[in-house]
Amino acid sequence: MQLKQPLFFDTYKENKDADIQALIQGLLCPQATLSPKYFYDEMGSVLFDAITLLPEYYPTRTELEIFTQQANEIHAHFPKSATWVELGAGSCQKAAQLFTHSKPSTYVAVDISVDYLSQHLKDLQAKNSDVNVVGVGMDFSHSLTFPDKLQQQLTLDPLLALYLGSSLGNFNPIEALYFLQRVANLCKMGQPGSGLIIGIDLVKDSSTLERAYADDLGVTAAFNLNVLRRVNSLLGSDFDVRDWQHSARFNVQESRVEMHLQAKKNLSVQWQGQQRHFKQDETIHTENSYKWSVKKFTTLLLQAGFTNTRHWTDQKSHYALFWAN
Repeated sequence: MQLKQPLFFDTYKENKDADIQALIQGLLCPQATLSPKYFYDEMGSVLFDAITLLPEYYPTRTELEIFTQQANEIHAHFPKSATWVELGAGSCQKAAQLFTHSKPSTYVAVDISVDYLSQHLKDLQAKNSDVNVVGVGMDFSHSLTFPDKLQQQLTLDPLLALYLGSSLGNFNPIEALYFLQRVANLCKMGQPGSGLIIGIDLVKDSSTLERAYADDLGVTAAFNLNVLRRVNSLLGSDFDVRDWQHSARFNVQESRVEMHLQAKKNLSVQWQGQQRHFKQDETIHTENSYKWSVKKFTTLLLQAGFTNTRHWTDQKSHYALFWAN
């Protein structure tokens, strides 16, 4: 018997010219920066999955704890016979865990790491032959426009958007608002009962936050340093990861954890006839992870166009799951 295969759309075509210009612009800024989207090549995706297993990295297990301990209340909001659209699906493990309590008629997994997503979708489809499994390679941080055939399909059933793992924290508050407006419009495409389930990391003490981004084994450091190898492959630069070290700190004023790569010595990096000098201890800013209060995030959802919200937290109020429609 032939196994059912997932349907796959690859709309993420790396525009190398645009990527190169963005990389150069970021590297030449007074405070050098790199977009966190470059973390997620295949190696970066594997490393991030490893991060979620670390004892210091509480968001993933706390999110699962909320789903488990308050399952009946949360799943009561899931529309029946729905199409699920998971943004930043990665290995699809979060959705697969939810399948034990609720199942969609169609599961659409969206991620920028196309090859990594594709291999995990095949396994998910093999274990769930009763679900139509669809993969979409997409940089959803800029657009939520799906291929025409799929876009039409999304209007036929209730639609449940899933954005788990507190990944919204990578957006600054203005970017987060614009992104949630696009998600609200996506949900409005579906039939009645459509809505969003989203995981949000809450403000807490600095030591807990910083340890979550600087683990003892150095997995997060490897994840951060791997971006330099990705830049080398895209830009033809000569970054040596041995010249850099990982740094994570909580910026209280901005309510965000900042990840940086810090130069161990004075050095120069060259690419395509250009170069940037870095002094010892100078940094490249690679990621922000904004932390929210329940009140501020509820307000943000309403500003984005959702009309009703509900949230659940763990006992320590370290993390929250929100339902919005």
